[in-house]
Amino acid sequence: MKRTILTAGLVFAMSVLAMAQDNPYIVKTKGVKKPDPQVTETKEDNQTDAVEDDDDSFLGKNFRFYSMCDWKNGMRFMVVPEKYDLLVNTFHDSKTDKEVSSARLRHRIMVYKGHEDMPNGRVHVNFYCEDDKKDYYYELPNGTFDDYCFGKMGVPTLAYLGDVDKARELLMGQTLITRTQFFRVDTEYDGDGYKEVTVDKNMPVVVKAVGVGTRSFPVKIIVEDENGNQFYQNVAMSKTNSGMRDDEFIVDNEKFLFEGSFEYTSGKMEVAKDIKSYLNQVVHNKYATAMSSKGSGKVRDVKVPKFTGFFIDEIKQVKGTRYFTLTLRETESRRIYYKDVTFTEEDVVGDANGSKEDYFGYLFGMGEGISRNTSVETRAAIREGRVIRGMSEEEVLLAVGEPYSSMVNSEGVRQWIYGRSNGVILDVFFDKKGKVKLAKARKGVLGGIGGGKLPAGSTTTGTGGVTTNGGAAKKVPMSRRTPMGGRSMGTPLQ
Repeated sequence: MKRTILTAGLVFAMSVLAMAQDNPYIVKTKGVKKPDPQVTETKEDNQTDAVEDDDDSFLGKNFRFYSMCDWKNGMRFMVVPEKYDLLVNTFHDSKTDKEVSSARLRHRIMVYKGHEDMPNGRVHVNFYCEDDKKDYYYELPNGTFDDYCFGKMGVPTLAYLGDVDKARELLMGQTLITRTQFFRVDTEYDGDGYKEVTVDKNMPVVVKAVGVGTRSFPVKIIVEDENGNQFYQNVAMSKTNSGMRDDEFIVDNEKFLFEGSFEYTSGKMEVAKDIKSYLNQVVHNKYATAMSSKGSGKVRDVKVPKFTGFFIDEIKQVKGTRYFTLTLRETESRRIYYKDVTFTEEDVVGDANGSKEDYFGYLFGMGEGISRNTSVETRAAIREGRVIRGMSEEEVLLAVGEPYSSMVNSEGVRQWIYGRSNGVILDVFFDKKGKVKLAKARKGVLGGIGGGKLPAGSTTTGTGGVTTNGGAAKKVPMSRRTPMGGRSMGTPLQ
């Protein structure tokens, strides 16, 4: 008898695990495994959360709140019981009227079928289960449906899948910016165990998976940083069935709001009809892009790293076109850049030489480009146009612009070369992690690199174009696209 019970238990456990493995809504960070019994792990608890009511350009348009009064037949939910739900059953079997264990219904998908008033005066909220093909109901604790539906209590255990599906459609593969340092990593493949991790704030990450989190935080977003580390946050996208009050979405719970954990940078920005409204505003470029920049009294093309912040100082229409030249002042270095854009997307389509980056709403986002997590010392160096040890390649670009040339020696060390109008050459050496290892100045003349030879085994690249011919270095003309404004780009020494 004991063996029969044990066998039945094992079969049930394996079936639950198999269902979890086959369920596309259950996603885990890579490397997840069953927790070590000696390690104390945090479990999902009965936390509370919701999302703000503001009609945000991303959330407001895509994640509508549905009170129970607005629920439509066919809306889909998943049973995600929390600790309390395992003690108090939520659903009844419609055929037998018997209570059904929430644990048994865990991860089952329930489809809303409306509500009905019963002869005994109670109200049943009806569902059809996609997994076992049975009907279930939730009995309202008291009052009429109209009295109940306007509140935020909803149906316990149910996470709204409409938010999950929409988040998948919009966010998969997109770049987000971390807005908090506190995230989680899964520790159980077939459970809800996790551990807290701390990451850099204002860091670009890519969405790798979207699945179901909890009832209060229905959307589980798994992201990956540039080093391949994955972590996640369960967040609220709308208030649908969250069961939470607005005043509970503060302090520790703020990170479980989507905008408390992430900034959405991709997609097209809504462009105002009044172009002058962007004057003196702060924007950031969502993608690395070519801009024009002044140096030594001349104008040249440079590639500006993504998430760079700018003040828009001037907007001037390019004569004879529907393009406008933006005068952009970088928020850290105060360096001036120029970018030709159109404020009408159709103009890009009709321009044979245009690209989607020419559309203001595609390239720029409102607010400062906050992804670079630089130190006070680094920010000061960028403003002063200096290169210091530990800078990243992007920070060097912000400080002194693009190099005249670059080379990689036989040991894999990358060197950037800058020439200045006072006859000084600046050599910047990077380590294998892309950080500045050494920056030193020397006397010389670009074109012959001070009359010397390039290091043995070196290869060269760069917009300035230095190459070797029998060991002697010579300048290679820079080829670049002239902006819509019609400026002629030079190749000045910095």
